[in-house]
Amino acid sequence: MSVSLSAAIARLHHHLDHKHLLPSKRKLDDYAPSLISDMIASPIPISSPSDPTLHFFIRTTSKTLVIHAHPDDTVGSIIGHVESITGIAACELRLIFRGRQLADDSTLADCSVQKDSVLYLTGRLRSTKHPRAWQLVNDIIFAVSSLVREPSPPIKGVFNVDGLVKEFLVNSITVSSSASHESIDLVSDHLEVFVLAGAPLALVRLYLSREALYRDTAERAVRHFMISNAEYLPKDVQVKCMPILLEFCKLLAWTVGKKDQLYVSCRSALASLLESPDWRWVGPLRWPKNVIPQLLPFAREMAEIVMAGLSSDTVSVSARDLSEFSSFLLALRRAVQDWMSGACPVPKLLYNGSRHQNDNWICSIYAVYTELLQKVDDRLKKLDLDLLKQKGLVQSESRWAGWSHILVVLTELNWFSDIYEDADRSLHSVLLARQLSLNTLIRRAKRNDSLHWLLKHKDLLDFDARRNLVLMMFPEGKDDFHDLHEMLIDRSQLLEESFEYITQADASALHGGLFMEFKNEEATGPGVLREWFCLVCRAIFSPQNVLFLPCANDQHRFFPNPASAVDPLHLKYFIFSGRVIALALMHKVQVGIAFDRIFFLQLAGKSITLEDVKDADPCLYTSCKKILEMDAELLDLDALGLTFVREIEELGTRKIIELCPGGKDIVVNSKNREEYINLLIQNCFVNSVSKQVSHFAQGFSDILANSKLQKFFFQSLDPEDFDRMLGGSDGVINVREWKAHTEYNGYKMKDRQISWFWKIVERMPAEQQRVLLFFWTSVKYLPVDGFCGLASKLYIYRTSESHDHLPTSHTCFYRLCLPPYLSMSMMRSRLQMITQEHVSCTFGIW
Repeated sequence: MSVSLSAAIARLHHHLDHKHLLPSKRKLDDYAPSLISDMIASPIPISSPSDPTLHFFIRTTSKTLVIHAHPDDTVGSIIGHVESITGIAACELRLIFRGRQLADDSTLADCSVQKDSVLYLTGRLRSTKHPRAWQLVNDIIFAVSSLVREPSPPIKGVFNVDGLVKEFLVNSITVSSSASHESIDLVSDHLEVFVLAGAPLALVRLYLSREALYRDTAERAVRHFMISNAEYLPKDVQVKCMPILLEFCKLLAWTVGKKDQLYVSCRSALASLLESPDWRWVGPLRWPKNVIPQLLPFAREMAEIVMAGLSSDTVSVSARDLSEFSSFLLALRRAVQDWMSGACPVPKLLYNGSRHQNDNWICSIYAVYTELLQKVDDRLKKLDLDLLKQKGLVQSESRWAGWSHILVVLTELNWFSDIYEDADRSLHSVLLARQLSLNTLIRRAKRNDSLHWLLKHKDLLDFDARRNLVLMMFPEGKDDFHDLHEMLIDRSQLLEESFEYITQADASALHGGLFMEFKNEEATGPGVLREWFCLVCRAIFSPQNVLFLPCANDQHRFFPNPASAVDPLHLKYFIFSGRVIALALMHKVQVGIAFDRIFFLQLAGKSITLEDVKDADPCLYTSCKKILEMDAELLDLDALGLTFVREIEELGTRKIIELCPGGKDIVVNSKNREEYINLLIQNCFVNSVSKQVSHFAQGFSDILANSKLQKFFFQSLDPEDFDRMLGGSDGVINVREWKAHTEYNGYKMKDRQISWFWKIVERMPAEQQRVLLFFWTSVKYLPVDGFCGLASKLYIYRTSESHDHLPTSHTCFYRLCLPPYLSMSMMRSRLQMITQEHVSCTFGIW
């Protein structure tokens, strides 16, 4: 008994639709031929008894088969039926009639096969570079077919399938080791045999068996492709197995469904391989036109999973799902960029409009983008409402971890701005509308290098958010003592020895962190390191060392000294300075130093204008403003006697520098005065210090995790941001905040010693308060957000020392050890002694 091929298709549709495995009939038809041949290979009748049938003979080398079929049945269906009888893989069989090979998709009627016709069965003739691969794959398929036909599990056959798959992979290693760079595609071609021969289909068929042993065998064979193994699947060969994993994913999704654990594992393995850039050159995946439609369903599937997680009350998305989501979108992005070949973003008219079909991949990817963006907007709106409803919203860390997934999704959405014309605008609109929740999430974000793109929208971010993002550009540092760069510094040789330790070290050695100790002193740890940063920065920017000049209007603001060349080592000292400043930022130590605008802008790679030099050289600024405002007729009469030159004093001699070729002969007039001023500014503040700035930038970039981000680091901040991060606050200390940020051990807040202490501190001069804070914590300049910006609370510990002892401190732990003095006057005298600066700098112990 047999049914027609169309009946088999209908049966397969019913089977899959019943399991809700397919989103549409079209998707099944796209892949139906290979699935149907498998269905027919099993004992399914080819036509119903009521249909008109014909019988014919198929001769093989050993026997003749009698076949009953319908004239509308295809040759492929007949071959599939023969496979179920003989166990020979259908892909290896061909039917010959009247001296010609019959096409698989032709019907028997098309081929004029009539009742009692004689057809000849022959093996497929193939010319291949990999005969051993074809032989092994055919053996795998034959072994699977043998298992399926057996009523009870043959143990030997089970092990045979597993062994053959391993042997096939070992053979791939042999091809890989013998292939030259010119013929590296031989490995991909070898592995592609597995797909072309239909082995994935055979193993999935075995996995669909009701026999548990068969299912386990098939699963074990499939998993061999998922895990890198030095014995039979090294990592470089596994990447080239991507077409095989892709085939398993398709077959499993369309048969057992996307909830099946083997499918999920296959999809995860495929996603992990996509993270390697080499996958784009594997077999049929080497062309974007092949990659995009094959990866798009998985990208859409992962997007739906992520959207479902974002919609949940807990905003819960698993780390694995987020990782797979990112991997598939990354792969899709690479494929689209390869397809675009550097062209401009896709014009809006190509993907926005009712005339475009839903199966157009350009439109499909854009639909994924818009759906995800809308979902993110909805969740950020919900967080906005929560934040406004409960100021200072308190949520658990796990809850915030859920919300942080939104930043990951936004990061994936960001790449669409390179693909679609209006994607950047729509993304910016959402970020603009949700600034409150966006900044809250960024301030709480953990280190993640992929979040740097948010700094493109720095106008939407507050200072704390920008600071957190730029600090992610520094290495994370390490807690292991052995990874720290050790320094033993003599205070009397502070600058010279610090220079040697920092400049002679390999930049990577400084990425782990610093361990600092002063010679002949007991103190070590973070507190001493903070002290060192403050002292060495004060030395670097001291006018006595001629590296930097203070601004006339602000002695705490500096720019490079054009005359620094008087020190033959000045350029090396600028590299040293750049490293020290970057390390101070990395260790979050405020050193009370600010950069003048002209210095900051050059580090950011930006041009300097007249308004930028106002603080650096107020006299020059005023003179230039007068030239610009001067009456044109008077200027044209050469009343000032200016030409395009500049006079400088160098090593005691006057020197004339032309601002442009032939400048000494060009008179400044009303038409060229703006050009003259621009060239003058360029010469005074850019050309004269270009080497100093470039060497400082080099030292700074040495400390960044990625040295190429140096300019982007400064472009991501405003000058005021950098001032706050590096300089900290030098304003009056808020004693009330100081007190609120202090806890006690051995004392209680109401103890008389604590009451005396705060009364004494409140009556101290501001500078004495600062010295006390430095003695206590090694923090000379508070963060801009005050005591709340410190790494921890401050502590006052009761000690058992006698009353005549001075207070001591453990600066690493912000701990002041205070003896229980008997009177307020006694305490005041002891505190006055330790707040002398020469004492406070050397009195701490670890």
